Amino acid sequence: MSKKLRKTVSRAVSRAARRKSPPAATKRPPAASEHDTTERVARALEAIATHLSAGSPTAGAADSFASADAFVWHPDRRLAPVPRVSRVDLGLLKGIEQVRDILIENTERFANGLPANNALLWGARGMGKSSLVKAAHANINANRKPADRLKLIEIHREDIESLPDLMELLRSSDFHFIVFCDDLSFDGNDASYKSLKAVLEGGIEGRPDNVILYATSNRRHLLARDMIENERSTAINPAEAVEEKMSLSDRFGLWLGFHNVDQETYHAIVRGYAAHFGLDLPIDQLTAEANEWSITRGSRSGRVAWQFIQDLAGRLGKPTN
Repeated sequence: MSKKLRKTVSRAVSRAARRKSPPAATKRPPAASEHDTTERVARALEAIATHLSAGSPTAGAADSFASADAFVWHPDRRLAPVPRVSRVDLGLLKGIEQVRDILIENTERFANGLPANNALLWGARGMGKSSLVKAAHANINANRKPADRLKLIEIHREDIESLPDLMELLRSSDFHFIVFCDDLSFDGNDASYKSLKAVLEGGIEGRPDNVILYATSNRRHLLARDMIENERSTAINPAEAVEEKMSLSDRFGLWLGFHNVDQETYHAIVRGYAAHFGLDLPIDQLTAEANEWSITRGSRSGRVAWQFIQDLAGRLGKPTN
């Protein structure tokens, strides 16, 4: 082959090669190897398995109940232990002796494995509803062995829809539990009360034998009065509509009412707190200042008495914790 012919062939091959090769700007990255794809799938499956196992009750979760006497429930299926519960001594709760005795007896029966009722503590603000629940829990546990201690679990009002998940977790435990919801009430078109109804009574599984529910509310029927009136005025069958919503409170076997106290009982509460915390003040001066405090607050209650004692202890330089 002549030199001229070789040059002609070389140029033709170069042109053909350029036509077959895509422009550099449109080059695609090399396809992932089969090994890389398998590794990515394995990592994704592992992440899913981890998430599912974290969301399901495990033996470890049940064993953790021994670590504390009180917990707070979170809707991501997590129980946070409470090392120190904020509570008032049972002996300092004045003016509620009758309901105190009823709740203590009911709680003690439950702790001993005997039948007991769910309880709704309703009534006036600041009269010791939640304080009584926490004090009753401490009182029952006072002389119990660690394996027999009653556990208190608080669930927040906005997390009520996750209550069935909590019941599932507690059902298999050897401990007994008070599930406590403070300031429980429902407004408007809130349908989360149906989860509570199913747990209290009526569901297929029902309430576990080792669980009891205590709730506090300012409302006897857990519903606002205007909500009930609205049902009466707008429903096709007003009676049935109201009954359906009010039936929730009927599922609490115990209704314990709390009412405003008179001045004598208010003074007794103040004197009890003052003696307990060593606040040395002449009785006449103590009651006069307590009266003045209640007038500025516009009410007399256990909460108002406690707030007065906090102020007085601060002025006297005495701790109350």
